Amino acid sequence: MFQSQPTSKTILTVSHLNRLARTVLENEIGQVWLSAEVSNFVAASSGHWYFTLKDSRSQVKAAMFKGANRRAQQKPKEGDKVLVKANIGLYEPRGDYQLIVEHIEPEGEGQLKQQFEQLKSKLSQQGLFAHEAKQVIPKIVRTVGVVTSATGAALHDILTVLKRRNPSIQVIIYPTQVQGNAAVTTICAAIKTANQRQEVDVLIVGRGGGSLEDLWCFNDEQLARVIYASKLPIVSAVGHEVDVSIADFVADVRAATPSAAAELVSDDQSALYEKITSLHNQLIKGYEKQHQVQKHRQQIAIKALLQNHPQKQLEQKSQFVDQLQSRLQQTFEQQFAQTKQRQQHINERLMLLSPAKQIQRQLRDLIELRVSLNKSCQALVKNKRQLLANNSHLLETVSPLATLSRGYSISFKQRQIVNSVAELQSGDEITSRFVDGEVMSRVVTVKSMDDKPN
Repeated sequence: MFQSQPTSKTILTVSHLNRLARTVLENEIGQVWLSAEVSNFVAASSGHWYFTLKDSRSQVKAAMFKGANRRAQQKPKEGDKVLVKANIGLYEPRGDYQLIVEHIEPEGEGQLKQQFEQLKSKLSQQGLFAHEAKQVIPKIVRTVGVVTSATGAALHDILTVLKRRNPSIQVIIYPTQVQGNAAVTTICAAIKTANQRQEVDVLIVGRGGGSLEDLWCFNDEQLARVIYASKLPIVSAVGHEVDVSIADFVADVRAATPSAAAELVSDDQSALYEKITSLHNQLIKGYEKQHQVQKHRQQIAIKALLQNHPQKQLEQKSQFVDQLQSRLQQTFEQQFAQTKQRQQHINERLMLLSPAKQIQRQLRDLIELRVSLNKSCQALVKNKRQLLANNSHLLETVSPLATLSRGYSISFKQRQIVNSVAELQSGDEITSRFVDGEVMSRVVTVKSMDDKPN
């Protein structure tokens, strides 16, 4: 027989034990940062993530619920090295010790962020970010230097914006690497080369978007000091709007994107055209006013000659007047030709930028899209009709009405289908349904197929 337990012992249930263990883990250890490798990753339909964190000797189960993993920069995958912030807990129904992850990031990214903040603080204290050290971008930019990859999307975006806003701006490209070990050296060399040649009015330094590791060359101390020492004003255009680098802080101007940098250093051609038109009108008015002054002077000179000088001096002055008229005519023709040439140049540039050609291309694209849409719709309708026909045929094949039409019937007892004679007995009323109607019957005799004849 079982002996009774001493009253001094505390008897726990498994649930109570697991609850105590969870309380101890959560209160005594609490939140931790963990460096590990991801394994057995599962993204559940509920939106929660379940995975294992392991190193060379041990492993632990982890869960990251939907509310937390929405803030993750990217979904982890098998073999990723990660840095996680998690609370230690225990899943009571199974007694499994696990981590509840609140934050996850690639392992190297946390170290890079720490290096970034340290360098930012150091350079800020040394005055490299000071506002008074910033150079002003020239109001009129005739030549732009671009320090970036010759094959990157950033260069394409810059050239596209400059061509659209002001095609007269010249662009000099200083090709560099923008990622990898040699990137810092080539970017620094390009900035120094541009300063030595002094052939541009402003420099755009940057690249397109990417991860923190991709953009890391723009967080280099050597590059920051080269930008600070540049005699040419520098516009930093690194990554997307949310990306911030050390180069952005030390540059004279920070642009959110390479396209935004091109916007900053270029005047809109429509404003330029209005300015040219205004100068042209001022030139015409000035010429007309100058012509009137010259005319009045000539008239005064002629009157003075007629009144105060003999015929010989009058002839000399007349010759002088002829010379003045000739010079005036030449000046007028020269200024008129220059003005006409400028006007023609402006008209040619406006024709190149005419929206008519763009509209024609877009109309052609629209027609092609409409044709493609009609074909797709017709094909979709045809497929749906075929699917409907197949389903209708299948329904007809398995329909009970099709079975009744072949001479069979279905019997009901109190509105329930009779599946066996064992469900009937003498005197029961049944209803037999045929394809064209129903028959009410009363059972007289019930015979089973297993009954043997007497």
